Parts: sequence; C-alpha cells; structure tokens
Amino acid sequence: MKNLCVIPARGGSKRIPKKNIKLFCGKPLIAYSIKVALESKLFEKVVVSTDDEEIAKVSKKYGAEVLKRPKELADDMTHVGAVVEHTIDTLQEGGEYYDYLCMIYATAPFLQKEYIIKGYEALKDSDACGSFSVTNFEYPIWRSFRITKDNRCEMFWKENFPKRSQDLEEAYHDAGQFSWKKLGCKSSDIPFGKDSIPIILPRYLVQDIDTLEDFKRAELMYKTLFPNTFDKWNELKKEIEQKKYIHFNERDILFISIGQNIGYEQYGKSDEFLRPVVVIKKYNKYLFLGIPLSSKIKSGYFFHTVHFKNRENCALLLQSRTFDSKRIKYRLATLSHKQFRKLVDRYCGVVTPLSKERGSD
Repeated sequence: MKNLCVIPARGGSKRIPKKNIKLFCGKPLIAYSIKVALESKLFEKVVVSTDDEEIAKVSKKYGAEVLKRPKELADDMTHVGAVVEHTIDTLQEGGEYYDYLCMIYATAPFLQKEYIIKGYEALKDSDACGSFSVTNFEYPIWRSFRITKDNRCEMFWKENFPKRSQDLEEAYHDAGQFSWKKLGCKSSDIPFGKDSIPIILPRYLVQDIDTLEDFKRAELMYKTLFPNTFDKWNELKKEIEQKKYIHFNERDILFISIGQNIGYEQYGKSDEFLRPVVVIKKYNKYLFLGIPLSSKIKSGYFFHTVHFKNRENCALLLQSRTFDSKRIKYRLATLSHKQFRKLVDRYCGVVTPLSKERGSD
C-alpha cells in the first residue's frame, strides 16, 4: 500500500497573519504537522500544498515536499477538499498513484503519531471510505439554547431541561487535526456519516486555532502538556548527556550550563545560560559542591573576587549548591591552594583536605 500525506497551507490568513508559519513555542506552527507526519513513517511522500513562497521555504526546511497551488485555490472560500483533489491530480499526471491519503491540518500542534497510525489501521481493515479525528463536547449539546433577538433564552430541545446531564447521550465533533481517505472508495454519505470511522482524541489534545486568543491558549496548553519538547534547556541537557565529560577537581573554575537566563549576566544571555562555577568539594566523578560566579556585583551578598585568565574579575556569589558534571562545558581556570584555602575558611567552613595531585597555580 502506498500512502500520501497532504498538508494544505495557504498564505492569506486574516485573523492571525501568517498563521501557518507563526512561531508557536519556538517553531513555525506548520512544523509540528510536518514533524508528526514524518515520525509516523506511514507515508511515501509528505506534501505541503501552498500558494505562499515563505510557507514553501519553511516547509522544505522541516522536511516536506512542496506543491504550488493556483491562486483560484487559495482564497477564503476554497474548500480543503478541492486542494486535496488538486494535489492528487497533479501527482497522477506525473505518474504517481496512491492507495490511501491522509490530510493533516497545518494548525495541529497537539496531533500525536499514534492517532494517525490508529486512523490508518482502522480504515485499511474495514469497508469504510475514511476515518478522521474527533473529540467529545465537554457539555451535553442537548441542553443547549439560543439567545433570541430580544435577549431572551430559547432551548433547542425543551424536553431535555429536566434531564440530568449524565443521562444524555454523548455528542462528538470534528477535532480538526487529520482525516484519512481510501482513494477510489465511493461513498453516498457525507464525511460525518456511515462510511467514516471516528478516531477519538482526548479533549486536552484538541484546540482550534482561529484567533489570536486561541493561539495564546494553545501555547499555554502545549507548554503544560509537553514541557520537555518546549523547554530548550531540556533539549540541551539531552545533547550534553551524549558528550564525554571532562575530569574535574576541587579548586577548578568550570563553565557550567545551568539553565535559561532570566536576568542579565555578562556570560549568559541566551537559552543556554553558561556561568563560571568554582568546585568547592568533589563528592564523586559525577557530583560536586560548587559556588557560581557572578559577572556583576550585587548588594546584599557576600563576595570574594576571583581572577582567571582572559576574563575580567568575577565576584563570588555565596550560593553553594550541588552540580551534576553532565553540565560541564569546559574548564576555565584553577585557583591556587592558597586562594582556595582562604575561600573555604571564610565562606564554606571545614571541608575534606585537598589532594596533592596538583601544585599551586
């Protein structure tokens, strides 16, 4: 079986300008749809259909192929079905034929690959023509009402007013993330009918992104649901874990990755916040007690001025804590035995006597 993925992404969004490539938690929104499609490993080809050069450039960067669509298929009134049909027809003209097609929306950052796979498996093992993502309404629609022109309430189904919500039937709606189609399968019903298989998603993985308020809400949800994906520092730690760690000793001044800088530091102004740390006590080859060095004098703290090669003086900020050697980037300098003794006696109390493996610097 040959499977095709199509991601429609026009460039004329009005409510959220450039919505499809607007940065969402640090990445263009469409990048999430491309990434999940590629990770599913279901598709011979992942194609972004667009009329916009900037969207095309971003899509190629994240691994998708791009098909330029005509202007008549890029206005507010164009149905997504017409865009998909154009993609299929264009590929068939070039001799490419597929058995199944999955359309993924460009605004689906919460989509998980297991649901795409589930949709495909459910469809290929059935006589249905399609499958698509759905979720349930959070409140029974059967007790809904309209607001009339004279600002009064009018229930759609009055007979349901006395009923308990738990006694009313569950209702579902399109989750707006993906839909599968068995190419060549003819259906006489609408997509939300008897020839379609619903793939149920939990509500917490569904959020429409039509307005700026939606966009902000979706970002807050994403940061909560996927902190390791969103937090660049966690990504950095994964990279650090793959590296060989340098040998360290007491008295060493090391450059350490200690997280994301939220203030001003001369030696750390980015997501990878690097800071000098002096090793006070070595617990083992992985852990040590250290004190960070600050590049700016701060009132209300105790300091000891330390100088190391090719750097200006740093103030020693008394914030002793345990560090993991996986955060070490490189060694900056080493304190002399005399400097270190003064430092320990003055600020840290008694520690284990130093080894004599290195002489005074």
